[in-house]
Amino acid sequence: MTTPWHASEDLTLRYADGSLPEADAWSLEKHLETCTDCATRVSTAVRNTPAGVVLDEVRDLILTAAPLTQGARGSDMCGSAAWARATPTGRHLTTHLKPTLWSLGPALRGTWLLALLTVVVGALLLNRAAGYEATRTLLLTLAPVIPVAGVALSYGPHADPLHEITAATPSGGLRLALTRTAAVLGLSLPALTLTGAALPASGAPGAAAWLLPALALTLGSLTLASYVGCRTATAVTGGGWLAAVLVPAFAAHGGSLTARLAGRLAVCFDGAQPGWAAAAAVCAVLLAVRRGAYDYLENR
Repeated sequence: MTTPWHASEDLTLRYADGSLPEADAWSLEKHLETCTDCATRVSTAVRNTPAGVVLDEVRDLILTAAPLTQGARGSDMCGSAAWARATPTGRHLTTHLKPTLWSLGPALRGTWLLALLTVVVGALLLNRAAGYEATRTLLLTLAPVIPVAGVALSYGPHADPLHEITAATPSGGLRLALTRTAAVLGLSLPALTLTGAALPASGAPGAAAWLLPALALTLGSLTLASYVGCRTATAVTGGGWLAAVLVPAFAAHGGSLTARLAGRLAVCFDGAQPGWAAAAAVCAVLLAVRRGAYDYLENR
């Protein structure tokens, strides 16, 4: 077992007066996310500096401008805080769950989640109510770009009002992007795969055939985002996928459009799984190399 580490008084004071090296300051800030005792001591030290006076003034102005939040929620906040302090379980949840849920926030709400539910429910209704047997083909056409869209709508200043603040923390940058990407994949992969399995095949590939392409496209989007930003990257990868599937299907002759689309999906899925796996691995390596670029994506 590792020995618990806590910030020394010298380290705390040097952080408060700004003399601590940047690397050590980032390490301390990361530690403060999970250590209430150290966070309290650092807060006290900062409040005793000239910057602390300014912070107190800002805090007072915020509380004055939002009296309803302070008053209406005061009793609930006090009760929650007392429970968190009084029980080991409460302290554990406060320490670990709150930062996690806070970091996942934009990935679990908003336009993308609504789009995912619309696709799932729409596919089931189209098959059950309308009796459209080629629903799986349409679902598999859209499925690989849904996680890509989720990444675009969960990370960046356009998706998160607190992005500039979170990007400046030790958990910001690529780590935050990967956390929200994991949340997007954790919701979309089982939902879309189970929905596809509930639909008749009707010549379409298997319900799980889209998983590797979706992973490769998502990692490709994250890698490309390190150069051009999230929105442009997801537009390129998502649009590229739809063009690669739809254009040949529309251009081909013979048979119905859905039959041609199913044939095109078979080419992109069934015969290309090793290629998708290789592409995902390459993108993962490139993303690791480009991880530092995520510290400067605030305006993209």
